[in-house]
Amino acid sequence: MAVARRTVWVFGDQLHRRIGALGVATPQDARVLLVTSTAKLEGRPWHRQRLHLYLVAMRRFAEELRAEGFEVDEVTAPTFRAGLADHVARCSPTEVVATEPNSLAARRLLADLGVTTVRSYQFLCHPDDFAEWAGTRTGRLRMEDFYRWQRGRLGVLVAPDGEPEGGRWNYDAENREPPPKDGRAWPAAPEFPLDDLDREVLAGLPDSAVGEDPTGLWPTTRAQALERLDQFVRDGLPVFGPHEDAMLAAEWKLAHSVLSSSLNLGLLLPAEVVQAAVDAYERGDAPLAGVEGFVRQVLGWREYVWGLRWWWAEDWTRWNELGADRPLPPLFSGGATQMACVGNVVEKVGRTAYAHHIERLMVLGNLCLLSGVRPQALVGWMWEQFVDGAEWVMQPNVVGMSLHADGGQMATKPYASGGAYISKMSDHCKGCRYDPKQRTGPDACPFSTLYWDFLARHEERFAPNHRMGNQLGSMRRLKDLDGLRVRAVEVLDLLDAGDL
Repeated sequence: MAVARRTVWVFGDQLHRRIGALGVATPQDARVLLVTSTAKLEGRPWHRQRLHLYLVAMRRFAEELRAEGFEVDEVTAPTFRAGLADHVARCSPTEVVATEPNSLAARRLLADLGVTTVRSYQFLCHPDDFAEWAGTRTGRLRMEDFYRWQRGRLGVLVAPDGEPEGGRWNYDAENREPPPKDGRAWPAAPEFPLDDLDREVLAGLPDSAVGEDPTGLWPTTRAQALERLDQFVRDGLPVFGPHEDAMLAAEWKLAHSVLSSSLNLGLLLPAEVVQAAVDAYERGDAPLAGVEGFVRQVLGWREYVWGLRWWWAEDWTRWNELGADRPLPPLFSGGATQMACVGNVVEKVGRTAYAHHIERLMVLGNLCLLSGVRPQALVGWMWEQFVDGAEWVMQPNVVGMSLHADGGQMATKPYASGGAYISKMSDHCKGCRYDPKQRTGPDACPFSTLYWDFLARHEERFAPNHRMGNQLGSMRRLKDLDGLRVRAVEVLDLLDAGDL
């Protein structure tokens, strides 16, 4: 007969021994519950590497807890609700507690089930702290303001007098260089050999899963995640900053850390990642500009997105201020495209379940913004396909940042660009079927055509925005605008048909 004790329910993105409810549990006073929902596994065409990562990481975490002496109940059930009911029927816990989940659906479920939740320390800024900060703002919320507040209150890269290290808060201007032309070798990410557990999980994935099988890119344990962090700080961080926005067809990550999946699962905590970067700077192993840029991603942007997800919790799924209603183009689900940049990024996603932030924003997101793709269609695809595609990440980043569907709550102007930006920041345009310098005609880059058409379509909406004045002025001076807009209709038809 099972010993009566409380149960700590741990979700698959909370795999850290020292956070929340598990942080204060001992093998003597608690057992651990891990539930796998088959409805969730089969409910979407998830990328195989995404499913594999979550399932294997949960299994390995259970093994680590058992080695510590915990009784761990791993339940596979049709739903999370059914999994808890099965556990309660067999184990009769005195109570069930959980750390605050990272998804709105899970929080609603626990509230409905009457499960006690305790505060999470998986992020550096709890939603309550973010709400307190946001409530003091008299104007719009700005990431830069939040980032400086975060650094000040946490004492990261600040001098004793509160001034920023090096005299500047932001070195972004030094971190926007186009890709180098020296043919350098970029830091490699060590792979972790697959074993029998990996192969067992892969064999059991649902038929609905898509994408290529994993090769060992993604850490599934804390030890592997720490190894990846050490490797990035040693090899990647020193060269990360200048080209963090660059794109290269032959490089899947350049000098990016690819730590986001480990952070999102809880295998790493943001404080230790930030501290590792700061330590490298203080040792003289990495330049301040690059370290600040990386710290801004983790302590600034990631935490800002987390806070905004809860600040506007109910709004992300309903916002569609630009009236976008186009379905996701066929190229996102295996269809062909002659656009070299788009085809390359989609191929990378299929192969690695990953693309770095500029590829997501300025290639995939930009295409969907300019063509008017329905926000939740892109949210769903990115949630399914990216190994780090948590729901809390994708709602603000896609709805607010990429598609401007929030009407400018998150970004003061849309992140829209024509082919010139992609030509400057990548090598994709060399040999591409389309010419980024042309706006009309069959050889014109679809980004260049759709960019100006996008501005014309939304001219009235954007006119009051002073940050859009130059772009709208340039659009009005185009002598070929009428012909361009005719070509835009043709481009959109080709996009819908999978012939672009």
